[in-house]
Amino acid sequence: MTVSDQHDDLSFGIDSTATEVLAGIDLSGKVAIVTGGYSGLGLATTRALAAGGARVIVPARRTDVAREAVAGIDGVEVDELDLADLDSVRAFAERFLASGRSIDILINNAGIMATPLTRVGPGWEAQFATNHLGHYALVNRLWPALTADGGARVVVLSSGAGENPRINWDDVHFADGYDKWAAYSQSKSANILFAAELDRLGRAAGVQAFSVNPGYILTPLQRHLAKEEMVGAGWIDEEGNALLPEFRAPEQGAATQVWAATSPALAGDGGAYLQACKVAKTFDGPEDREAAERLWALSAELTGVDAFGKSE
Repeated sequence: MTVSDQHDDLSFGIDSTATEVLAGIDLSGKVAIVTGGYSGLGLATTRALAAGGARVIVPARRTDVAREAVAGIDGVEVDELDLADLDSVRAFAERFLASGRSIDILINNAGIMATPLTRVGPGWEAQFATNHLGHYALVNRLWPALTADGGARVVVLSSGAGENPRINWDDVHFADGYDKWAAYSQSKSANILFAAELDRLGRAAGVQAFSVNPGYILTPLQRHLAKEEMVGAGWIDEEGNALLPEFRAPEQGAATQVWAATSPALAGDGGAYLQACKVAKTFDGPEDREAAERLWALSAELTGVDAFGKSE
């Protein structure tokens, strides 16, 4: 792992907002997809991109909730997508490809955190399935649209929990004992490795990928945590107010993923891990490369789809 700040825009940082990082950038005519773009960081991202002129598609498992959340935001449309269901991923991708549109920005924002043990599909652990495998399948199925107009930006939302990537290769679905935080950390590690490998594979087609740590933000992502747990961790007080000075508003948390999706300053930093609107790490060492390739192969095997190899 190496750290680079050669292309950082020093005017942006942890307190910047999604709107501020878009100042002077015209997204008119651009098409963006933001998974989970109707809640928390995703909604802040949708608002900023739409205000910048982009047409924003918000794939959502709860389409009624999504339509209510984005009502009144010009240039936004909602479609159905359940990332934990590969048939739903396929159906969404097929509908989008049939529209004939290209994709300029794809932000893999949706996710779940610290859930009780939940099995989806063929018995997959839900956090790995939703946070990683669903997005892996989505990107690969949308590949023709991502490359149709000379390339795109793909942004994968990760977390500080995954910045030293660890995959439980012998038991990725936690069949032998489940720990909700270990499972979450693994899924966020997978997000980082996926972005690094996607950037390497997609570079020839003009596609760049980044992983992003948005920082500490109180959003519905914490819905599976009891208030007592968050109070005990020192995150909030008994009234639900944030205690940690690191906590930022959703509009600030969304800044780095919007910056990753649009900043010309990042043209040479594909594959990097970003936080606070800065390049924090790159994952291009031999061990990182081996893990990223291994994860890609496993993901292709599990989902049956690979835009760079054999697909079902």
